[in-house]
Amino acid sequence: MVMVDPIGEYERYIGRKIIFIIFTLILTIVVTGISATLGSYPISIPEVYSIVLKCLISHPENTKESIVWNLRMPRIILAIIAGAGLASAGAMTQGILRNPLATPYTLGISSAAGLGAAIAIILSRGIFAGKYVIVGNAFLFSLMPTFVILTLTRFRGSTPETMILAGIAMMYIFSAITTILMYFAEPEAVKSTYFWMVGDLGRASWDVIPLIFSSLLTCFALLMRKTWDVNVMMIAGDEVAKSLGVNPERIRIFVMLVSAFLTASIISFTGTIGFICLVAPHVCRMIIGGDYRYLLPASAIFGGALLLTCDTIARTILAPVILPVGVVTNCLGGPMFLYLLIRRKKEYW
Repeated sequence: MVMVDPIGEYERYIGRKIIFIIFTLILTIVVTGISATLGSYPISIPEVYSIVLKCLISHPENTKESIVWNLRMPRIILAIIAGAGLASAGAMTQGILRNPLATPYTLGISSAAGLGAAIAIILSRGIFAGKYVIVGNAFLFSLMPTFVILTLTRFRGSTPETMILAGIAMMYIFSAITTILMYFAEPEAVKSTYFWMVGDLGRASWDVIPLIFSSLLTCFALLMRKTWDVNVMMIAGDEVAKSLGVNPERIRIFVMLVSAFLTASIISFTGTIGFICLVAPHVCRMIIGGDYRYLLPASAIFGGALLLTCDTIARTILAPVILPVGVVTNCLGGPMFLYLLIRRKKEYW
């Protein structure tokens, strides 16, 4: 009779997850160094790391340091933060709704943000004035579907099916209004609106990074506090979860609000970048399983590395032309997702 060591099995179970998280961290650092070297001004990878470490405590002193720190690093940091936030929101949304296709975009957030940006660009109308008119409009409009869905669920109950169907309905409504605005707009306004809706990291700067990073830290901490509750809901279902002291309706509403705020904070600056919030959690779930205590941080780190990789490809594949990163994420995300569906096991969800 073969004796099984439960403690050893559990340690190996946890060890695989920690190793994957460490691997994704190293991958992110490596991709950061490679991405910072690419451009018209040649810089080696060791020089990049040296410049970054130096500029953390002092200002750039020459052209090379200024290029790395002021031009390339803001875009790289924004890609990592945006990818981490979108992947985190996607992973938690899939968990609370118990649906592999559920993401903040499925709930109409991206289409609402697109409408807000279209109004600011085409009609020159916005909540805020100045350079933040598009960002402000996109942010406020992206929160609208969440409150509409939560209002509907108060009357119909906060079931996963109700939330998903309400989100899809809102997505079509906002997309239709945006299409009408673009149909009657001037060509230049249509071009600007379309470019924003595709998703791009060209607006990255050290001014906006603290805003997005603070949103990511706050929302990620709030989501991590609910990972055990989401585990119970995923494994046991709503009825058993209630018997264990978990309130599924409150958890869904809380996670949905936090995820919507995090997504809105990101896409209001970057535009609607797709597939990161869908693909990154799936890849991590296939490798380390569905324990959200580890799946959430793993998805965040892997999502940052994935979006940074896509942006690096967007900057170099047709250089000197820089493609919108949303085009690359869609081109890579579609085949990758099909591959995951083919390779997935029956018990995956």
